Amino acid sequence: MDEKKMALIFKAFCDENRIRILKMLRSGEKCACKMLDEFNVTQPTLSHHMKILCDSGIVLGRKEGKWMYYSISAEGAKVAADCIKELTSAPKG
Repeated sequence: MDEKKMALIFKAFCDENRIRILKMLRSGEKCACKMLDEFNVTQPTLSHHMKILCDSGIVLGRKEGKWMYYSISAEGAKVAADCIKELTSAPKG
């Protein structure tokens, strides 16, 4: 995995607000409107955090009507776990 992709993954995890968002999403897909109520932040702040999480591949977003719905990507979570494993294990060979 290249360093740029790794940096995007770590950026997603390096903010306590994004950690809270990920914890919220563990129970399943959430509408941004519900997240705004639970998280108690402004819409622009939530959008900023969601962009970073989506750019990392860890979170998926889908638009339905005027609302966005977010969920944790199983594939993105595996890539993040593989990233940590790659950085913390001895090279093979």
